[in-house]
Amino acid sequence: MKLFDVYPLFPIEPVKALGAYVYDKHGTEYLDFYGGHAVISVGHSHPTYVEKITNQLNNIGFYSNSVINNLQVDLAEQMGRVSGYEDYNLFLCNSGAEAVENALKMASFHNCKSKILAFEKGFHGRTMGALRVTDGPKIKAAFNGTITTEYLPLNELEPVEQALEEGDIAGIIVEGIQGVAGIIEPTVEFLKGLRDLADKFGVVLILDEVQSGFGRTGDFFAHQHAGIKADVITMAKGMGNGFPIGGIILSPEFKASYGLLGTTFGGNHLACAACSAVLDVIEEEKLLENVKNQGAYLIQALSKIESVEKVTGRGLMLGIVVNGDGKALRSALLTKHNIFTGGCANPNILRLLPPMNITQKESDKLIEAVKIELA
Repeated sequence: MKLFDVYPLFPIEPVKALGAYVYDKHGTEYLDFYGGHAVISVGHSHPTYVEKITNQLNNIGFYSNSVINNLQVDLAEQMGRVSGYEDYNLFLCNSGAEAVENALKMASFHNCKSKILAFEKGFHGRTMGALRVTDGPKIKAAFNGTITTEYLPLNELEPVEQALEEGDIAGIIVEGIQGVAGIIEPTVEFLKGLRDLADKFGVVLILDEVQSGFGRTGDFFAHQHAGIKADVITMAKGMGNGFPIGGIILSPEFKASYGLLGTTFGGNHLACAACSAVLDVIEEEKLLENVKNQGAYLIQALSKIESVEKVTGRGLMLGIVVNGDGKALRSALLTKHNIFTGGCANPNILRLLPPMNITQKESDKLIEAVKIELA
């Protein structure tokens, strides 16, 4: 048997990682400014993370959701406190796409409507419902057309209101910051407007924080920058620092019942230990403060480079918009400077999603390498 060949691969095989660095099988060191799609939130092989997972594995790694698992209860309390959503409820699953599926389902359960409003260039995952609300025709099969979705321009409230007036809208889904599209932010005014319109028309406001959540922007969730609360929040990526875990946080307005949602692996003992360790590190090492500081430093320094048009995003979810070929820049950073960065739908934009505990020394390495390549 061979692998189903769907990934274009760099000719690099990491076999070890520590902090903001990964090492290939030849011992070559790479600075990780991408974190495997924003997954590595507290650094590779963080000792707190390794210890907590190891201790848990030495006790019990998995049992189903048919028995009591107080690790889930403790994690919900910890997440509520750290995120500022203490009065909400947590449902754990395995991935970002699965979180989105459950969020869409809960919106429809809540008001018995079926249509979803999503936004142009948005990305929400590759499963049935998540792909239907993703603006990406090239990755959809005919089978993905059964959920009625309308795609609207980001940061324009009038089309949203017009669509809501037509009725049968279950929910509005929007990313805290659009990642795959190229680090495009919904404005504060737009998010506040969505909150007001959702309340006015009785629809569910879903904030997709799969990539932008868990401290990535300097706020625990990116939408908190706008001073609003969502009805449902989706999470994954940085939530487990590499261990597969996802989840949704639901407003108290949503009522649970047996069998309403379910999962085999979601919220298992190891997943809870991984997520709890991430939250421990975020608090103990004051990572939200570091994200804001390093983000501001990177924005200021990178914006001064002549061939950089602008730097978009906040915290450590940044996009470098260059006058030229961003794909070529990404390749040069990797092959000449041993620095991992990310691409996106726009070939002129480079994505930066490093671990949230990077230092100024590591930021300076990235800045100097970009200067050299764009000189």
